[in-house]
Amino acid sequence: MRNRIELLAPGGDIDSIKAAILAGANAVYCGIHKFNARNRATNITFEDLNGLLRLAHSKDCQLFLTLNILILESEIPDLIRLLNRLVNTSIDGVIIQDFGLFYLLSRHFKGLNIHASTQLTTHNEGQISFLQALGASRINLSRELSLEEIRSLSRFAHEKQMLSEVFVHGSYCISFSGLCYMSSVHGGNSGNRGRCSQPCRDPYDVTAQGKHFALNLKDNSALTDIQDLAEAGVDSLKIEGRIKKYHYVYTVVESYKNQLQRFYDGKTMSLDKDKLYRVFNRDFSNGYLKGEIGQAMFIDNPRDNSSSHLAKKNGGLGEDAIAYAEQELYEEKGEIRARLRDQMDRMSTDHAPLNMTARGEEGGPLKLDIVTPESAFSVSSKKHLEKGDGLSLDRKELLKRFKAINETEYLIEAVELKDLQPGLLLPFSELTAIKNEILLKLRKGQKHMIPVKFPILKEVLPPALPPALSLLISSENDLEFCDQTSAEIYFQLPDAPSQGLDRLIDFFRKNRHISPWFPSVLIGEEYDAALRFLREVNPEHLVSDNTGIAFEAHRTGIPWTAGPRLNLANSYSLLCLQEQFSCSGAFLSNELGKKQIRGIKRPGDFKLYYSIYHPIDVMTSRQCLFQGVSGCAKLRIDEDCLPSCHKTATLVNRDRTSFFIEKTGSNYNRIYNEKNFMNLEIVKDYSGLFSGFLIDLRHIKTATRLTTDPLGLIELFEKLLKGKTGAQHELKQMIQNTTSSQYSQGI
Repeated sequence: MRNRIELLAPGGDIDSIKAAILAGANAVYCGIHKFNARNRATNITFEDLNGLLRLAHSKDCQLFLTLNILILESEIPDLIRLLNRLVNTSIDGVIIQDFGLFYLLSRHFKGLNIHASTQLTTHNEGQISFLQALGASRINLSRELSLEEIRSLSRFAHEKQMLSEVFVHGSYCISFSGLCYMSSVHGGNSGNRGRCSQPCRDPYDVTAQGKHFALNLKDNSALTDIQDLAEAGVDSLKIEGRIKKYHYVYTVVESYKNQLQRFYDGKTMSLDKDKLYRVFNRDFSNGYLKGEIGQAMFIDNPRDNSSSHLAKKNGGLGEDAIAYAEQELYEEKGEIRARLRDQMDRMSTDHAPLNMTARGEEGGPLKLDIVTPESAFSVSSKKHLEKGDGLSLDRKELLKRFKAINETEYLIEAVELKDLQPGLLLPFSELTAIKNEILLKLRKGQKHMIPVKFPILKEVLPPALPPALSLLISSENDLEFCDQTSAEIYFQLPDAPSQGLDRLIDFFRKNRHISPWFPSVLIGEEYDAALRFLREVNPEHLVSDNTGIAFEAHRTGIPWTAGPRLNLANSYSLLCLQEQFSCSGAFLSNELGKKQIRGIKRPGDFKLYYSIYHPIDVMTSRQCLFQGVSGCAKLRIDEDCLPSCHKTATLVNRDRTSFFIEKTGSNYNRIYNEKNFMNLEIVKDYSGLFSGFLIDLRHIKTATRLTTDPLGLIELFEKLLKGKTGAQHELKQMIQNTTSSQYSQGI
């Protein structure tokens, strides 16, 4: 008997959840309120949740809730109110991204099963250890990984008693998840807040390769790779699509369910994707899984490919052929919807009725007989009923005292009092004890959790000294001017440190005053190389945008600072890193706006930083971004591309905004914003909050222009931090064509 694999389906609304269950999904993930990364989906209300849980569990299907966005400081009270309600449901798991939420769950809501979101871009063993320490039971592995990389990480996750989950169908992101800021910079619609406007799928000026949609990827489809994924040890196959309609969800889930059944039955895997092509798609690719990353993964059209595919299959791509295909698909969709509608209408999401009969007389216990569709039981008070002048136990009073039952999958439908002597009382504490006993039985032994009060954090006195200046460089040649400043120096390590590792180690051994800055993505042998670097250099301090390196620094006692690409957005995320991983300081996310920083409290004995000048890396991709722009002689990425390729190109969108694509040796493809970020106002706006400010002096081409040398720039920023009159004006004169849009608009 082959091991069963969970088929995890999207549920953007009630109909989609029902359709997924009908199609045979083992689990469904859905969003609620505003705390989820698909706020364009209809989502469900809390009032819907318990009825949906009842329905799903009756069909042997689990329900997971997505709370997978960055949480703003001002939202923490609302979040805690939601968690206080959620912890007393039978929800099977919550999918999260924010470290502050990890902190709150691990300390106050331990009954909730935690799944790490794809937004955490998990791709190395250290990150898995990091997430296990935070209490995660499941990790969603990065979509960019190959089968062999998935196999290795799944094996490691199992050693840590964690489950692995992989996206197998739906939209690809061209950027590593959680590391795309393009939508945030241009419009304030952050992907880390579930508001991505998908600028990667926008039209751009026609490129040298004749492409209008040069960043647009085909959709992910691993239907033919089910057996390989199973043999790689994957525990859950996840389908993307919470903004898709129910007929789409049903069709895709049914296709994967049938393929899984073939695998369980020992049959050959089907190669037929016809049904998948008949619902929304941008054509399909499994390039990441196969390690075949390149030209074949792109398509120069972000719209629905289903009618074009059918027309081509029928023998033509003319207007008449496409129109005929569209009509055929429209009628087919109508038939599917009609068939599903009838079945879905019979799937009730109502709360189960609960009938209560109260019995008792003065001097005896209160006895309550509870009847639900599944069970019948009785509970009795330990104290005796008494007469009194207060409120008696009538129907209204019992409904009031037992209203928590209506927050479960049950709803009190009737209260029978004919065998209860009127005018009797029980102490409030006794009624509470009876209520908790009823809830315990209804929830099959799961204890009712008392609401957690909002934990108020202590204010920390501002630092006695003015904020310090720090510099980020990436060239050994820049040491010459760095030696002439007292600012702290960080050196950006490449994404592929295995190339020239010995030289890199030697450089840092000779320059102990320089702190290494680790990149966001370190996959496979590059993560191993980074670990060797740590062991042999043993730096006095480091900055990391990668939680795998953070975990290793904590484990080995190396002081470390959390980088800005860890997306820290609230006080609890800072506490999480300090208390759980001995983090000595952190950069706040540059996505935060001025008002969103308000209220964030720096923990005691903790340094808080902010980058006030830097080129904006809006996207980091494992894909070759030059395929559709300037072109490449290679059809796919090979083993020489990451260490050796050096290229640049420019994309211009319909708003005449330029984006600079850069690939340097030992680094992934990146897209930089036209203008560098410069925020001078924050120095005064939040005087006392920050321990230091960073300026990024790496040699990255953008449209921002400097009219002074690096030493002159450093001197001006030092004057700014010391409050020197005129420094801000001089900087704006010396650094031209910048933006602080993220600070003004926030997320």
